[in-house]
Amino acid sequence: MHTVTDFPRRVRCIEHVTLPGSDGTRLAARIWLPEDAESAPVPGILEYIPYRKRDLTRERDEITHRWLAGQGYACVRLDIRGSGESDGVMTDQYRQEEMDDGCAAIEWMAAQPWCDGNVGMMGISWGGFNALQVAANRPRALKAVVTVCSTDDLYRDNMHYMGGCLLSDNLSEATTMFSVNTCPPDPDLVGERWREMWMDRLRGSGLWLATWLAHQRRDDYWKHGSVCEDFSAVRCPVMAVGGWADGYTNAVFRLLEGLEVPRLGLVGPWGHKYPHLGKPGPAIGFLQEMTRWWDYWLKGAETGIMDEPMLRAWLQDWMPPGSSYAERPGRWVAEAVWPSPRLAERRLPMAPGRLCTQGNGNDRRDGEAPAQLLRSPLSVGLFAGKWASYTYAPDLPYDQREEDGGALVYETPALDEAVDILGRPVAELEVASDKPVAMVAARLSDVAPDGRVTRVSYGLLNLTHREGNEHPAPLEPGRRYRVSVRLNAIGHRFPKGHKLRLSLSSSYFPLAWTPPEPATLTVYPLESTLILPERPSAEEDDARVGFEEPEGAPPAARETVEAPHHNWLVHRDLANEESTLEIIKDEGVWRLPDADMEITDRTWDWYTVRAEDVSTARGETRTERRFRRAGWDVLTRTRTVLTCDATHFTIHASLDAFEGEERVFSENWKRRLPRDLV
Repeated sequence: MHTVTDFPRRVRCIEHVTLPGSDGTRLAARIWLPEDAESAPVPGILEYIPYRKRDLTRERDEITHRWLAGQGYACVRLDIRGSGESDGVMTDQYRQEEMDDGCAAIEWMAAQPWCDGNVGMMGISWGGFNALQVAANRPRALKAVVTVCSTDDLYRDNMHYMGGCLLSDNLSEATTMFSVNTCPPDPDLVGERWREMWMDRLRGSGLWLATWLAHQRRDDYWKHGSVCEDFSAVRCPVMAVGGWADGYTNAVFRLLEGLEVPRLGLVGPWGHKYPHLGKPGPAIGFLQEMTRWWDYWLKGAETGIMDEPMLRAWLQDWMPPGSSYAERPGRWVAEAVWPSPRLAERRLPMAPGRLCTQGNGNDRRDGEAPAQLLRSPLSVGLFAGKWASYTYAPDLPYDQREEDGGALVYETPALDEAVDILGRPVAELEVASDKPVAMVAARLSDVAPDGRVTRVSYGLLNLTHREGNEHPAPLEPGRRYRVSVRLNAIGHRFPKGHKLRLSLSSSYFPLAWTPPEPATLTVYPLESTLILPERPSAEEDDARVGFEEPEGAPPAARETVEAPHHNWLVHRDLANEESTLEIIKDEGVWRLPDADMEITDRTWDWYTVRAEDVSTARGETRTERRFRRAGWDVLTRTRTVLTCDATHFTIHASLDAFEGEERVFSENWKRRLPRDLV
């Protein structure tokens, strides 16, 4: 990234401001704006998240918001109530109170002397979610949004459930918030009442995992805040952004298809990152792209941004399988509209061991077995990677040969010519189960001539959700069902000489939790088909899409005290037939001179299963966060354990908080929640 220090407008930063929420609760913000904004007002841009503007996001905020402020914007980084230095207690995600506070903040910004009355909203992940949600609540001053790595559907494409299957990210996200929610405000900003605010958070934030596990189907809890329930509620223009290595990319395509307002889509090779910080590379000049967007919609300048194709996407090339990449080769392609009329369904009929590429596949029936049995070992999934890659750890899927031994595999012959796909592949399967609850995981892979297998996309389906996520129904054992497994959207070129492989498994732990009892599937390949969204190659694609090199303002000063350490480790205890995935997310210890603060941030995850016993599935997470300076030293530790049997999930959790050497708060939870066809 090119670091910029000289901007068109000189920038000043206001370290700490409070503004009123919807009910008068004081919310804390950090603001960057041109020095002359009060005499020459500018549009405002809001980012609204719970991850502590004082410290945890300070470096990223400086890179992004100072750069945008230098282009003539007043950037407000607001902490959600109950986080950072904001008053109140945060008890869940995306509730109406949060949206109402966001609307109040936008109206407050529009009324400030440094603002010209026009406001935009931007954010990644949580901030991308609530940008859409606040837009659907239609605050008068909100004129456009940029939503990155977010979703329009809190159940269908979120880190809680996928295809009706429980994701292990449900536990890891709950753990993240368990830790963040229980951190104190900074006494240097809020004064002596910091301890009272901290105790309120420790006592009142609650155990979010229990809430999320109480809603295992797509009910009203998830519908609230899902803008797909009424796309017409969003009345301002939307730029939707994602990355193929992230878990939220499907939403970009649904937003382009469902919204009625001016909209653009952008998908790169990245994980859960802003594109100017994007990994795997190439990162792009995303701050320049946002400035073109904001200048057009907030300043009325003709920047050419709306002359761009509706969708710009990175069509990635094959890479050898690996758990991390610095760069992902490929090229930019464009579609004027989405869905694109240029795409065609390529149907690959299935037969035992084969995907048929010629004709209609009718010849596959001669002498073929009509059915295949599938009962995967529970170790299938240990090399699946993370649902949403954060790309600072080896969390991408590894060589799929490690997984395919426990799967049914269907493969094409070597390709006579390259095949490009863009969109969502679908596996149409005819299956039966010997149990009333079962799942299937479908993986699409690129097989190199030397045998290495790189996963391209995957999808999950809890077969009780075969007719939808709102009203699941048990399977009738032995009955044949026609089901569609929608894989994640992807842009990929399968090279000439490579093979396409579809792999089916009946488990995918720990990415997805195990079924309540072992299930054997019967797959009828002669009645099944893989459907690819094939895209014809176009020579003009490269000329239609171009981005500047990534830029940003200098990051906040940071001094490393203890180096970070990230790793994913697979442990196999053959004596006890036990498999464990261990995840280390140790950010180390660092000091922020600007805030005179030293910070420790460590998280550990373990996911374990024994032999073929689905009831032994176990997830454990631990966190440690510490903030200190001379005269102030606070530490929180959390631990959450999720286990199961055939009928229930059980949560054990603990929270301990320390001031210096003294433990000042401790609480333990045990919750037992019934399984709802999961």
